Amino acid sequence: MKESIVLKSDDPIIKSLNFKPYRSIVQRRVAPFSPMPNESQTMEVLTPWGAKLTVTKGDLLISELDKPEDAWPIDAQIFDQTYFVVAPGFCIKRALTLLVPLTDITGGDDDRTVTIHTMEGTETVRAGGFFLAKGVRGEIWPYPKEKAAETMRPAE
Repeated sequence: MKESIVLKSDDPIIKSLNFKPYRSIVQRRVAPFSPMPNESQTMEVLTPWGAKLTVTKGDLLISELDKPEDAWPIDAQIFDQTYFVVAPGFCIKRALTLLVPLTDITGGDDDRTVTIHTMEGTETVRAGGFFLAKGVRGEIWPYPKEKAAETMRPAE
């Protein structure tokens, strides 16, 4: 098996990729991570796609409406820049998400793994099942293709 390709947001290859803008079409749940002072100020969460990420006090946990137990963390400042709260505990993403197939990095090899350094930790995924997403601050993360088909549409 080939060694995993490692990506960081400042890698030169990121600038050469042909990202396309997508818009989220779904409402989601949102809850702040607010531990008490005597509790741990971080928490590990297992994302719906199998990655273990670190949530820090002040981050927000986002989940789909039908799966509130499957949450992933978002930095509070990025949430403020990219989401809109529509009602207490519910939000929609207002910012565009830039996506490119991870196979653009692996030369079309669906089975090659890619390790992505996100703001919340590293995630290793199989290229054929994921896009590489880029956010408002240049941050990167893997985005499941199946989820993109259900929740995103190309921006016009």
